[in-house]
Amino acid sequence: MPELLIELFSEEIPARMQSQAGENLLRLLTEALAPLHPQNAVAATGPRRIAASLNIDATVPGRTVSERGPREGAPDKALDGFTRKHGVTRDALTLQNGFWILEREEPAVSAQAHIAAVLPDLLRRFPWPKSMRWGAGSSFTWVRPLRRILCILDGETVPFSLAQGEDNGHNLVAANLTEGHRFLNPGAVAVSSAVEWRKTLHDRHVMVDAAERRKTITEGLNTLAASEGLQIVPDAGLVDEVAGLVEWPVPFLGQIDAQFMELPAEVMQVSMRVNQRYFALRNSDGTAAPRFAFVANIVPADDGTLIVTGNERVLRARFADARHFWDLDRKQTLASRLKALDSITFHASLGSQGDRTRRMVRLAGILADMVGAPKADCERAAELSKTDLTTGMVGEFPELQGVMGGYYAKHDGESAAVAQAISEQYTPRGLGDSVPTAPVSVVLGLADRIDMLVAFFAAGEKPSGSGDPFGLRRAALGVIRLIRENNLRLDLVHLFVLAAEALPADLQDAPDLDLLPQFIAERLRVQVRSEGARHDCLAAISVDNSDTDIVRLLARAHALQDMLETEDGKNLLAATRRAANILRIEDKKDGPHEDTPDPALFTQDEERALFDALERVEPAVEKDFAAERFTDAMREAASLREPLDKFFEVVTVNSPEPELRLNRLKLLSRVVRMMRLIADFSQIEG
Repeated sequence: MPELLIELFSEEIPARMQSQAGENLLRLLTEALAPLHPQNAVAATGPRRIAASLNIDATVPGRTVSERGPREGAPDKALDGFTRKHGVTRDALTLQNGFWILEREEPAVSAQAHIAAVLPDLLRRFPWPKSMRWGAGSSFTWVRPLRRILCILDGETVPFSLAQGEDNGHNLVAANLTEGHRFLNPGAVAVSSAVEWRKTLHDRHVMVDAAERRKTITEGLNTLAASEGLQIVPDAGLVDEVAGLVEWPVPFLGQIDAQFMELPAEVMQVSMRVNQRYFALRNSDGTAAPRFAFVANIVPADDGTLIVTGNERVLRARFADARHFWDLDRKQTLASRLKALDSITFHASLGSQGDRTRRMVRLAGILADMVGAPKADCERAAELSKTDLTTGMVGEFPELQGVMGGYYAKHDGESAAVAQAISEQYTPRGLGDSVPTAPVSVVLGLADRIDMLVAFFAAGEKPSGSGDPFGLRRAALGVIRLIRENNLRLDLVHLFVLAAEALPADLQDAPDLDLLPQFIAERLRVQVRSEGARHDCLAAISVDNSDTDIVRLLARAHALQDMLETEDGKNLLAATRRAANILRIEDKKDGPHEDTPDPALFTQDEERALFDALERVEPAVEKDFAAERFTDAMREAASLREPLDKFFEVVTVNSPEPELRLNRLKLLSRVVRMMRLIADFSQIEG
């Protein structure tokens, strides 16, 4: 199949937009070239280009197209309009099934012609998060000024133009030209295939694949660090960003002045990352090393001496600013900053950060008693938790919220538990983060997130669709992980009620608060699903969201999953569903059939055996559930499998004798009610 290569060469594309742009280009090309059956599509993205290569057919095959016209007997005007629209006479029409039909032949179209026809529109509607216009005489937009379009099919140029009517399209016409590195090998060069394109650009200091640049950066940095017995602090996001900034990555190491090594490691790392895209290094014992790494986009003639010196000078200025904030902030204690929180708005309906802090102090005291943590430390940590928002360092680097509070609390002489809790209050921030285990840290993390959830739901700010501006889904997952991984037995509904009591009076009974248990349950199911566990088991035991003890819910779900994986469990599930289906049908006739069955009306041994089994199993299951022996409860329930199977094999539920029929339906109803103590089996998949 012929090979198609397209490259869109522009000014520097923001790194964060490159990957998605490559995916969009492949998607749009695959859709636009569908008649040519595209295959083997591959994208390449970089700072100044997005490109794609794929194989397509040489032609769009001809075909017969049928157009249905007016009905037979329609007015002449309708028929004339149809023929005029298609440029034919009535002789070209035939009657089929009561309609006038026009059949016309569409000739085969070459791939070149099809590409030239569809590519201009594709580029004009290409989706970018932000686009710009430049120059005059064209409405065409791109993320940055588009300079060249390369379009080659099987070695030949497909010269389509972006011009459209009076819009000159910046006079861009597709050609076979690309450009090398802006500084090392500038200027245009012709290519005729994807292989030649890649080799030509590589020879001109351009790595077209982002994966190759990432690998070069990672291996180069690790090699340099290892040569000095150091390690690069892992930062995959920064590697991705730098790979989107350079076409020919060349890594270097620089020196950090000793005078700045007293700064917290997090301050140095964030300052380097945010301001300069530098990488932090650490010693083998995990402490910060007096070195930094960076990636240049050129091969310097002096082995990098001048570049390293220049970057060290820039970093000294950055660290001098950071040290200024560090020294200035420590002149004022966190406790002295409490009053300033009253002037920081948290939310228009929820008051200031000071109001939020007071709610958190109250909630932390409540949680301390439940978790078994020192109450005074929990309340003190909650009281000081947001004060670092008023510091210069957090104002400069918002990413350091909490972290700086922990350092400043330690400097102020607060207890180690309080300082640790303040520094850990926002963890876990994501799936890869560890969860705090220190009791005061756990209490503060829960108080922060529960207050957020309750407050924003009460204010009518619950997430909708994909929108979640206040990060409430993340907060809910944080609550779940803190509870699960610390094995805490908490009644979340009760906690939500207690937290709501501290809200402004007009929000304490907000209707959206009733949605919080369901919201937590949904997040828990999402987490269980992401772990590969059976989320349907969790749904089956929490269908009404009345139980919000997460540890108990998961224990029940695990026990149910274990039972359903046994042969008895599978058969019991099938028999229970059968009983529920029979009852659903019969209840519509003369139900419900929820009274106690009368043993005197049993006429078959299988009825008595099932009744006797229920008499034994039901109280045992209730006792096991009360003691939270869920595995034992499931084992007891599974023992119903044999008598229930035999009942269905032998007993005719819908007996012609009305009394027998009603009694047997009552017996099945008791079976279903007993099984509902365990789970709603209608939620189980398969």
